[in-house]
Amino acid sequence: SRLENGWEYTLPTESEWEYACRAGTTTAFSWGNDINSSMALYSRKAQAKPVGSYPSNNWGFYDMHGNISEWCADWSADYPGGPGVDPSGPASGTHRVRRGGSYFNPWFKQRSASRSGDTPDNRSTTGDIGFRVAYKKIGK
Repeated sequence: SRLENGWEYTLPTESEWEYACRAGTTTAFSWGNDINSSMALYSRKAQAKPVGSYPSNNWGFYDMHGNISEWCADWSADYPGGPGVDPSGPASGTHRVRRGGSYFNPWFKQRSASRSGDTPDNRSTTGDIGFRVAYKKIGK
């Protein structure tokens, strides 16, 4: 990030991740309300697939559901009451948010709105945790 002159690479916030995942939809998954093996992987006997093994969402993002669970920048906490626009998570905590679910999770943990959390030192022996990099203008 120091070399990018006004831009930085970060983990997406939880709200940025969900916005990108939904890609303008309001359904359980970016493609609709049902999940099947042609859209995402969900099997405890499987392993992660190469990026792009399943169709992208409407904005061209691949593997937002299933495959691997993705770290977010936010610390895990209950959502604040009432509607919010681009809310920020708490400044500190013990668990970071993970979104997207993984092949190791049941289908309902792969919904656009599903969230989980884990300690940042989790190294996952199942290989089902990863991250997606966000490229942001500093100060925005």
